[in-house]
Amino acid sequence: MLNKNKKVALTGGFAVGEAINQINPDVMAVYPITPQTPIVEYFSKKVVDGKADTEIIQVESEHSAMSACIGASAAGARTMTASASQGIMYMMEVLPVASAMRLPIVMAVANRAISGPINIHCDHSDAMAMRDTGWIQIFSENAQEAYDNTLIVMKLAEKVLLPATVNLDGFILSHSVENLEILADGKIYDFIGEYQASQQLLDFKNPKTFGPVALPDSYFEFRKQIYDAMEKVRDEFNKVTKDFGKISGREYQKIETYKIDEAETVIVAIGSTCGTIKSVVDKMRAQGKRVGLLKIRLFRPFPYIEVKKVLEKIKRVVVMDRNLAFGTQQILAGEIQKSLEREVESVVYGLGGRDIYEKDIERIFLGKEIGDKGQFFLM
Repeated sequence: MLNKNKKVALTGGFAVGEAINQINPDVMAVYPITPQTPIVEYFSKKVVDGKADTEIIQVESEHSAMSACIGASAAGARTMTASASQGIMYMMEVLPVASAMRLPIVMAVANRAISGPINIHCDHSDAMAMRDTGWIQIFSENAQEAYDNTLIVMKLAEKVLLPATVNLDGFILSHSVENLEILADGKIYDFIGEYQASQQLLDFKNPKTFGPVALPDSYFEFRKQIYDAMEKVRDEFNKVTKDFGKISGREYQKIETYKIDEAETVIVAIGSTCGTIKSVVDKMRAQGKRVGLLKIRLFRPFPYIEVKKVLEKIKRVVVMDRNLAFGTQQILAGEIQKSLEREVESVVYGLGGRDIYEKDIERIFLGKEIGDKGQFFLM
């Protein structure tokens, strides 16, 4: 048992595995897929070593993993899983079922490109594919955030009764070692608390149905309940992160600004690339260039009000998407444009794990290639 906070060096995947270990869920349904497999491998060893008493269910597919999670959560169990890429696509049929049944399942997603062609490396196309399934989505810049976010969304999901994902960039974070702080087990227990499902299938004194057929006279109402719960996340997120700040000293916001004061050009991004952008901002600021970063941490629900507040007076906004939307504007760029109600510049980068270097970020800040159309593919 960890009696006090501890500084350790772990991969992002192992950091998430450690957070799961400290949460000690009742059930974890698992199926291996690169690059999330180390998360489950790490946690499974903790279970075998007797450091967690979770029931690990090894299933035959990702569809089965989510189906098992839905059954376990409906029965009143605190439930978690992990996946990526094609696993998310295979789950897609049942992902909306989890949110419709208001089940607070937490899934770690080691973000990876989706087929085709097949690719095992990082981009955000898997997360973007599930953005409208009724799941809370939070993104991590580094291993510390991946660990912290896992704890945060567990509590958040159970407060609002919606499933949630912790996104960490595949390989870039999941397999790279970083220093981070692991909190004492007692702090985690006090923060997360015991889970008592308000409604469960195994309450035989009060029988109920989960997942019934909803005809036109009721379907609309069920969907509106998911919408209302997602809106509730906006306030509850602030409360949960404030409580987390008290035990960790790290109080997170829905967005993070970096040297935006007096900036003329601001890049908006999510995930691990934000660390690279911060380094470039430091260098360019030292050269007298007025640049900054806005990092989106909470992606669903999207923080429109907070984004508008910090960006509305910025002269030039450039949005970086690590996925490619077809026949429409890019997803993150579209969300920022909606926030500001004006055009923004759009950069697509890093698809299939394509490297992004500091020199590339500097080029984006300088705007040499973006051109009149306001869109650039950094290939």
